Amino acid sequence: MSAHDVTIYWRPGCGYCTSLRAALGPDGSRAQWRNIWEDLEAAEVVRGINNGNEIVPTVVIDGKGYTNPDPALVHEALLE
Repeated sequence: MSAHDVTIYWRPGCGYCTSLRAALGPDGSRAQWRNIWEDLEAAEVVRGINNGNEIVPTVVIDGKGYTNPDPALVHEALLE
């Protein structure tokens, strides 16, 4: 488990989400992954961060939202 609270919001068919997952490799399992198409609460969080839009991947690290962040930022948070 990561020392930071990391949640990654994604949806099937999202190329950017697939790229992020690949970039994180096995360390990606330290994050909580929430599918916005299956989890209505997750979709609401994403819309709240992105001015009503369902843009993914959206990542929340320790309560701060990032839209389509650099994988290095997420990876660093997972490893700290």
